[in-house]
This record gives sequence, structure tokens and C-alpha cells, in this order.
Amino acid sequence: MSLSDQKTDPALDRLARLILDHTPHDGVHATRIPGLYVSRFTRPAANQVKTFFQPSLAMTVQGEKVIAMGREVFPFGASQMFAFPVAMPVEVSVKRASREEPLLGLRLELDPQKMAGLVLKVYPNGLPAVRERRRAGYVADADHGIIDAAKRLLECLLRPGDDELIAPLVIDEMMIRLLRSPIGVRIAEMGIADSGVQRVAKAIAWLREHYAQPVKVSELAEMAHMSESSFRAHFKAVTSMSPLQYQKALRLHEARRLLVSGSADAVTASGLVGYVSPSQFNRDYSRFFGCPPRKDAARLRERRSSERAETI
Repeated sequence: MSLSDQKTDPALDRLARLILDHTPHDGVHATRIPGLYVSRFTRPAANQVKTFFQPSLAMTVQGEKVIAMGREVFPFGASQMFAFPVAMPVEVSVKRASREEPLLGLRLELDPQKMAGLVLKVYPNGLPAVRERRRAGYVADADHGIIDAAKRLLECLLRPGDDELIAPLVIDEMMIRLLRSPIGVRIAEMGIADSGVQRVAKAIAWLREHYAQPVKVSELAEMAHMSESSFRAHFKAVTSMSPLQYQKALRLHEARRLLVSGSADAVTASGLVGYVSPSQFNRDYSRFFGCPPRKDAARLRERRSSERAETI
């Protein structure tokens, strides 16, 4: 659906134009509103971009993308939203985009503490039972209400002070509309103190803080106050990967950050993120990102330099 075809919902058309105004070139761009990112891509990309996302609500306004989490794959296109309740390593690929009809999207990070307060208001009698199995993420159509709220959130960037005073109120509205959506009950679990999602989230928080330390699954299960078998099942359901696979992804993403920033070479980075064997690190890195550490870092630095040059 091109911008000229989006006549059924003026808010969607306006949202698309606002995203275009805030994306000077292809890529993902942070905004002045904390946790809000907008993106534009003008060509399909078969190669998946591996990155790390906080719990988020993502919306595609135009085009189509695919997000993979562990073994689960989630395609979503125009007027659809995708949400996930825990921090996740993800693989993103652009399926449909062109210069005439670029892929346009936004992503809003979800604050678990704020979500907890809103869950109590939206579900004062507790969460209803859900038969659908727990997954790493959830896709649903974005209705007019949440599209309009997203439009107003981006409009807060146009008026001085609105990003600080008005945007937090609109973010609350978007989170409430998400909670009331067909996928809301599953996302609400991130705000329930003793839910399986929240227990897994606590273990994930520890892993993210101590990714370089060796850890046993039994120790993570104890942190989550669960039996090891129950913890493994819940972790796999929430993340679509095992705890040790998740830790490996954390280590490799951090090593990549160190390499791209120039803070460390491959041997140093491997030790800093917890690898004992540099050769094992090289094998894991190449398998995970598709090429050796030095080559991958050089490629990313070159791409970022090219993107900066486009804005000059």
C-alpha cells in the first residue's frame, strides 16, 4: 500500500509522512522521545540484521518485514503491530520495500514498571484465561485507535516541550490500547509480579548484567523460584531458545559492539564477553553473524559511515 493509496485511514497516512520526515536515510533512527525509534528502508534485504531489542511494541505502517526470535518467525505488514514482553536478540529482514513505497515503521520500548500499573487498571479482576500457547512475540492488526495514538506521539516531536510533557501521556494511551487488544493479555504478563513471563524476565535481567560469567541453568531456575524443568519450559516458551543459547547471543552481540566501536580486537573481545577459547569465539561469531569478527566489524563501520555521509 503506497502513501497515495492510504485513504481509508487519514491517521495512517499522516503517521507515514511523519516517519518519512524523521528518517533522513535508510535505517533505524532514535527520536528525542526515550524508547521511540522510527525506521525507513527503500529496498528489500534478504540478509537478516541481527540486533537486540528491549520489550517493545513495533508497528509497520507501509511495506513488510519479518522478525525472527529463536526458531519463531513473525511476518507483519502495513497496519499491523508486533509486541514481545521480554528483552530479545532478534533477526530483522525487510521483505517488501522500494523507493516509491518504502518500508516505514516505528518501535516503542515497553516499560515493565509502567506496564504493571496499567495492567491493574485494565484488568482489575485479574487476567482472563488464555488458551493460546505462550510465544516469544505476538502479531495483530493495529486498529484506528492505536494508529491515531502513534501519530500523535510522533507529532509531539514537532512542538517544543511536547516530547517531555505530552508524549508520556500518549505512551500510556498506546500501552493501554495494546493491553486491550487481542494480544494484550499475553503482553500484560510482563506486568504481573509472579507470572511465568515476569520470572523469566528476572533471569534474563541477571543474564544481561552478568553475561560474561559462567552460569548453570539450575542457578537461573533458583533465581526465578522455579524448578529447573519448569524454568526451562517457561524460558523456551517466552524466548523460543534455551537459557544458554540466550546467553551466547548476549555475549556475541556485546562482542560485536566492542569490535564495531573499536574498543577491542577479536581476541580481547572474546575474553571480555566470557569466552575461554578465541577459536571457539571465532567459530560461534561466524556462525551467528555470517562472517568472521574482523570482517563483520569492518562491514558495519563502513555501512555506518555511508549512512552518515547521506545526511550531509
